[in-house]
Amino acid sequence: MSDGTSERAAVTGTGAATALGVPRPSAGRRKGRHRTSTGPVVVLEQGGDVPEEISGASAIDYGDTLKTLTTGEVVRGVVVHIDREGVLVDVGTKCEGIVPPNELSRESGRRADQMVRVGDEIDVFVLDTDDDETGQIILSKKRADFEKAWDRVIEAHQKGETLIAIVTDRVKGGLVVDLGIRGFVPASHVGTGKARNLEKYVGAPLPLKVIEVDRDRKKVVLSHRLATEQERQAQREETLQTLAEGQVRTGVVRRITDYGAFVDIGGVDGLLHISEMSWTRIKHPNDVLKVGDEIQVMVLKTNLEQGRISLGLRQILPDPWTQAPSKYQIGDLISGSVSRLVPFGAFVQLDSGLEGIIPNNEISSRRIARPEDVLTVGDAVEVKVLEIRPEERRMTLSLRQALEEKGDYGDYGGDENRVTLGDVYGDLLNNDVEEEEDEE
Repeated sequence: MSDGTSERAAVTGTGAATALGVPRPSAGRRKGRHRTSTGPVVVLEQGGDVPEEISGASAIDYGDTLKTLTTGEVVRGVVVHIDREGVLVDVGTKCEGIVPPNELSRESGRRADQMVRVGDEIDVFVLDTDDDETGQIILSKKRADFEKAWDRVIEAHQKGETLIAIVTDRVKGGLVVDLGIRGFVPASHVGTGKARNLEKYVGAPLPLKVIEVDRDRKKVVLSHRLATEQERQAQREETLQTLAEGQVRTGVVRRITDYGAFVDIGGVDGLLHISEMSWTRIKHPNDVLKVGDEIQVMVLKTNLEQGRISLGLRQILPDPWTQAPSKYQIGDLISGSVSRLVPFGAFVQLDSGLEGIIPNNEISSRRIARPEDVLTVGDAVEVKVLEIRPEERRMTLSLRQALEEKGDYGDYGGDENRVTLGDVYGDLLNNDVEEEEDEE
């Protein structure tokens, strides 16, 4: 047996495979486990010769294959361990770097394992490549996120892109938003630029355009108005291309007037007239809608040349008059409240939303000149149904007959001071009756 055999036994140990040079890792230590090598482990096929280049006592230096970090750079690494002292990150160097708990995030009070998991790839900022106390690499995920946020904002400014950020505070002159860095939105650039109640935006996400950025001074100024104008213009073009009468569209109430409401149906405002809001009469649009409401409306008429779009709400609501014949029968006694007074009678609002009319001659058993002599708006009344004509959207009611049927005239009966024929000629009539009885 040759000397080569003994040499093979010395270097192979057990198993046979192709000769490979593999660094032998050390047991390592907590906080920056070092990757070192005391020499190559070599496996040779049985019968092979020991290569001359590894037969000597010299060892291969694998340090050249590892990265060298520079303070201030952002690198990508893999989370390999998490505990209360921080997060160990493999950044491709001789030893792992550590991210202390206070360098993980700007958010306080969260545990490390709530923010990252073993195996996650994260970007880290190199704070120190050789800490004096531990001799290891000190990293910061918080600082890396901060640097990436600046890069994202600068790129959005250069390309004219829109960013989304949460409003964190209302300050003098505008709003503060969180972009990973602090951003400021002047009040003149919030909404249409005329918004008064800026507090309502706190906590809400806003689309924003970057109008000024200065990294050295840590200054970022943004505009919500420009972002929404661009978005609204794109929506407007799409809406106008597809808009047609008879369509049902989703809209948002933008403004309310005495005669109606303006509804945004996708970058285009249409007028919802008060008469088209309900099948029943309403006093003011505020009784039905409020600014910010999202509603379904029907496109009734379009005049794009003049920029006019007429909308309807009641057209997509059930018509209560179609159910009136089954809900109310002639002769029924029903309750309602006086909704308005007109020269020829009083309108009564019923529970179903319908209005019926009480003609003047059906208000009281005595003759009246005006409905105001007996009734006031808001009075609760019980009335009798005299007639229903759904096709004419008309219902005739009687307060007088309802009272007569109940035998309770209340405040709506005759005038106790009125002089009747019976009061004047009652005695004469009684005398004639007595004389006739005596003659018999």
